[in-house]
Order: sequence, then structure tokens, then C-alpha cells
Amino acid sequence: MRYHRTLLLALSFAFGTPTLAGASIVSNAFNRVHALAAHHTHSFARDLRIAFSRALIAPRDDEAQHTLYCIVTDESSLAGSSSGSSGGGSKSSATVSATSTSASATSTLGSSPWKVNTTYEGSDFFTGWDFWTSADPTNGVVDYIDEDDAYSDNLIEIDDNGHVFLRVETTQTVSDDRKSIRITTQQSWNGMLLIMDAYHMPTGCGTWPAFWTDYGITWPAGGEIDIVEGVNNFTHNQFTIHTSVGCTIPSDNSTVLNITGTVLDGTDCASADTDNQGCGILETANNSFGVPFNEANGGAFAMLWDSDGIATWFFSRDNIPDDIENSVPRPTTWGEPGARWPATDCNMSEFFYDQVAIFDTTLCGDWAGEVWNDTSSSGQEQSCNTLTGYATCEEFVRNAGNSFAEAYWEIQYVRIYQYQD
Repeated sequence: MRYHRTLLLALSFAFGTPTLAGASIVSNAFNRVHALAAHHTHSFARDLRIAFSRALIAPRDDEAQHTLYCIVTDESSLAGSSSGSSGGGSKSSATVSATSTSASATSTLGSSPWKVNTTYEGSDFFTGWDFWTSADPTNGVVDYIDEDDAYSDNLIEIDDNGHVFLRVETTQTVSDDRKSIRITTQQSWNGMLLIMDAYHMPTGCGTWPAFWTDYGITWPAGGEIDIVEGVNNFTHNQFTIHTSVGCTIPSDNSTVLNITGTVLDGTDCASADTDNQGCGILETANNSFGVPFNEANGGAFAMLWDSDGIATWFFSRDNIPDDIENSVPRPTTWGEPGARWPATDCNMSEFFYDQVAIFDTTLCGDWAGEVWNDTSSSGQEQSCNTLTGYATCEEFVRNAGNSFAEAYWEIQYVRIYQYQD
């Protein structure tokens, strides 16, 4: 944009001859002004959207939002037969930011029927997300704040590399709830290939970070797909689906399901039948969550939802497939997924629809708080009670703010693909 170039020239003039130090100052000043401009532009657009929404039909109305699935071919499908309707429809073709693929990479890797629908990335990342400010549905000791307060409190940031940070408040002592971030996409999808690349995720006693999709309005109707989730000092990620009554998987045997992960909670995925546990599958890679994930510079998570079911993969940083890196994903070449929920006994279009994507970091709550005194097969060898010396999760969260320095997301991008013949 022209104002960027004009601003940069003005700053350069102000700081004199372009030395290395001067260039750094100019660059940092420019990036800060650009971030603020983008932030206020987004805030203005958000205010307009809120104002007009009061006069128009409410967003995500079932009749307006629900879309038909498109027919897909073998390239998109999971292994096995399907009893559901085909996935791949989208309510909107608008792309927030698309990353182009070089001609040489395309010619080497071949094309993909999965085409970019929406990318959340870089300076425009927060365009297209809403900030949740209501009470935490999972009863965490958190105060979810809005975008303006998040910028003011330095709980969100986009750095010079375009990486997005979502942080937790580190004030040493708080009287009530600790500030945190929860964001939800304004767009929803019916069938998709979703890829999220992150360099760091929140970790440590008391934390419960998650990245997932769900319908949300009448949970668990419409379904929930947990792509990244765990608590405290876990080192293995847990993939899970939650549904209304009637969705099951055909086996709890990893070989039968053709997965590398381990089924945790049986074959019934209905939240009502499982005390909200759903169908959880533990990723076997011991660097898929927490400290080991962060020490390895993170990696990428992929979720494929189509007519044949839902499948999820984790790729460590050094093992991200070239087709993902070049935005021409070919899931059929990735090998067995970490988790899979076939559609044989769970009709995809019946149990999953209108999914939005969500990031959050809650503290304590119904999971992290409940297992405060426990060790875990997910890689936690000592309880948080033993590690921190605090009797309860809530007491720790309110009095040990410096312990949450590592409780942040560092996200490179979230990219949504839709299938096109």
C-alpha cells in the first residue's frame, strides 16, 4: 500500500543516513505503526459488522448457514467405505490471505484437488476472528478479554516474522481470574482440510490449551473436533471428537482403524454417554504436545473431514511434508493418521456441520484442575501438586503468575482447504 512506502521514506529521513542500527529502528517503527493501523482498521470493520448485525439476520443462522456437501472423489477420501454425505462444501469462497505456490514446486509435487479457501496468517491474522469475552464454558480460572484490551495488555502480538502470539497474563498475583485469550473464526465450513502450523503452544501446570472446531450453538449437536488438546505437563497430544447420541467408531483397535494412535475412551463418541469424554485418541509421538513440541520448534497439525470420516495427523517441524509446505496438500500420501473416526457408524453430515475454528488457553477448569494430583499416560510423570507445592490448581494460578511465561501460542498460520474436482 502507498501509505506504507510514504511512511517508510519519512521515517528513513527522520533517522538520517541508513546505517544498520538506523535501518533496524526504522523497520521496527514501521512494523509497529503498520500493526497498529491494521489493528484499528480491523476494529473499525468489526464495529461496523456489529452495528449492521443488529439490523440484519443474525450470523450463523441454521437455515442460512447450513450448506450442502459436494461429491468428492477417491483423492479426498479416507480409507474405507462411507455411510455419510460427501464433504467439501463451503459457505464462502472469500480468502483472508492466500499463499501462492511457486511454479517449480507445483511442477515437482504435482497439483492437488484441495484448494486454499481461507488463510489466517501474518499481519492480517486477526481479520476474520472474534474475541470471546463471556465466561469460560469449561469453568477455568480465566478472564477472556477483547481485542483492544489484548493489544493493550500485550497478550496478543504479531512479530516481525509474521508469527502470531496469544498469551496468558503473568502478573504475579491476581485476586480472581487470570487474563487469557479465546478466538473464534467468523467463517464456518462443511467438510474441509485444515492445517495449523505453530512453533510454540502453552505448557505448564494449570494450563489447558486447545485448538479445535465445533458448531457450538447447541453443543454437542453439530459436533466438535479437537485437533490439539492436553493439560499441565502432557507431552502427547490428544485428538478427540464429541457428538450427540448415535455416533460410534467400529473398533478400539489401532490396527483395525489404520491409525498410529491409541484409543483412550472406548468407541462411543456421544458426550451424553461418556460424561463429555467423547472418542479420544492419543498421539504416539512424544513431541506432539507441551515442552517437547516447543523444544523441537513445533510442527503442523492436519485435520481432514469428508464423507468417509475424520482423520488427524501430527508432523514435527523437520517432517512436515513438502506438499503441505507448498500449499498443494495430498493427504493420501501422508501415511496412516494419528487418529481416525470412520463414517461407517457415524454419518458425517448428520453429526458434523457448520464448524468454526477456535484457539484458547484456559487455566484449571474441568480437566487441568481435575487432574492436579495425578500423573498421566500422556507423558506427565509427576503431579502438579508435587511439582508446584500448591494444594489446588486455582491457588497456584492466582499466586504464581511468573509460572505462565511459557503459556503462549506462537502460530505461523491456519489454512483451510476445500475439495475441488
